[in-house]
Amino acid sequence: MPLAAIISKPQKPELATIIPELVGWLRERQYQAILDTESSVYIGAEEEGCPRADLPQFKPNLVIVLGGDGTLLSAARAFAHRETPILSVNLGSLGFLTEIPKADLYNTLEAWIAGTAPIDTRAMMCARLIRDGKVIRQWETLNDVVVSKATIARMGDFTVEIDGQLVATFRADGVIISTPTGSTAYNLAANGPIMMPSVDAMVINPICPHLLTLRPIVVPGSVNVAIHIEGVPNQTMLTADGQEAVDLNLGDTVHCCKSQYSVRLLRLHQNGLFNVLRQKLKWGER
Repeated sequence: MPLAAIISKPQKPELATIIPELVGWLRERQYQAILDTESSVYIGAEEEGCPRADLPQFKPNLVIVLGGDGTLLSAARAFAHRETPILSVNLGSLGFLTEIPKADLYNTLEAWIAGTAPIDTRAMMCARLIRDGKVIRQWETLNDVVVSKATIARMGDFTVEIDGQLVATFRADGVIISTPTGSTAYNLAANGPIMMPSVDAMVINPICPHLLTLRPIVVPGSVNVAIHIEGVPNQTMLTADGQEAVDLNLGDTVHCCKSQYSVRLLRLHQNGLFNVLRQKLKWGER
């Protein structure tokens, strides 16, 4: 029997109706549903809920995400090593990545079962934290990796290298390393460029640098980017996709490169980046 995993955003009242209906719909079509801990509450089966990080071990055929972009980012990291197709339904406010509205949930599922739903493949980025010559943490991210100051109002000192070659040493609030998908997230808010998801590239974007000459730079997806933490010891953080964070020490290095994994997003239509920009960010309006 094929298996569908359901992941949802906590504390969304509409899920009390959506999830029981979705589980029933799947069962009628011979799909078994496995729910994360947050979703299982809505069918009165808390004891059967599975921690989100453990869902990939069941090897589902499809992942259904009910929430916003943050919920999708969490699901993408959890299933990075599986590359399982993800159907993401927007229950959030913006829903830039979760393009499918609630009204199109079952139409998209029908298209998936029929084999006619298009799949949008998005590149991920691999980030490694190096301390004392050893890799102590690693992330697969869909949007970005941010190295930035913590709570104090002081700038950090950073050195950026590309494939071992020095780019610059500078003072700033931080540095964003973004994928094409993440170019419309924090990178865009920091005046970085928008990239089409199909572009094989990354963006290096200093956050509020103390030099007017520093600007965002687009680099090939094949390069290795290294960020060395030169100043503000124990007051700097690394954040992956805006959700997972770890404190950095003086002398730490963050290595970023294109991941060997990708995210496969299920769509009902090939909407395209520019439709989303116009509809959700009002791009090009006068």
